[in-house]
Amino acid sequence: MSLFRLVLIVLLCMLQYRLWFGGNSISEYSRLQQKVETIKLENDKLSQRNKLMVADIKDLKMGVEAIEERARNELGLIRQGELFYRVIPK
Repeated sequence: MSLFRLVLIVLLCMLQYRLWFGGNSISEYSRLQQKVETIKLENDKLSQRNKLMVADIKDLKMGVEAIEERARNELGLIRQGELFYRVIPK
């Protein structure tokens, strides 16, 4: 009977070791869980950026106003006959 108990104790210790320190252990699970959360946050940011880009593309395809606004803001273009005043702060 004592040999049986000894075998069971050794088996229990081996299983506990695998649970805490072996492959696919609890510490590895928590590390991977944290990594998944980080990647989900990054994916959410990228998804939001993609939605903004799609809206910008639709806006550029639909009307001339968006193209004109972009040309004025990003390229500094003006219409023919317009006057452009640049105010430089002190």
